[in-house]
This record gives sequence, C-alpha cells and structure tokens, in this order.
Amino acid sequence: MLLIIGTVRMPAEMLHEARYAMQEMIEASQAEDGCITYSYSEDVIEPGLVHVTEMWRDREALEAHFETEHLAEWRANWDRFGIHDRDLQLFEADNAERI
Repeated sequence: MLLIIGTVRMPAEMLHEARYAMQEMIEASQAEDGCITYSYSEDVIEPGLVHVTEMWRDREALEAHFETEHLAEWRANWDRFGIHDRDLQLFEADNAERI
C-alpha cells in the first residue's frame, strides 16, 4: 500500500471557490481502481492550509491516477485558486493495523 500525506496552501479567501473543484477531484479519485482513500481537509488553526491524505493499493494504481483527466484538470486550476507550497510525501506501508 502507498500513502501520500502532505499539505497544500491557498489564500483562505479562495477556499470557498476551490471547494467544488476539490470535491470533484476527491469523488473522481475515490472512484478509481486501487484508490483506498483520498481526502482533503481544511486545517482548523491555519486558514488556507489543506491537508491531503491518499492511500493507494499499489504503484500501478497511483501511476494510473497521475494520468487521469480529473487530475490534469485539478492541476490546471491551481493558479486560479492560488494553490502554492505543495508539500506531499509518498510512503510505502506493507503492514497496517488499527490502533
């Protein structure tokens, strides 16, 4: 399993405008084969900070995600929403347990 954890930033006043596009991105990504979870969450303390959490079955599923139209469309809108300071990290997790 692959985990992508990180953050992106945008001006707080753009969150409302970006919300629909983020929802579309999340729903389309969650429908992909191999997507276990895909979510964005607004930080409670820091306005404009969005936490990204993704879980993918394997690298093949993640690579297919990188080629999707919805990801290309999302990225094409980053300038419009003022998205910057993208900081995502990829982790491999062989064993997961609930705690």
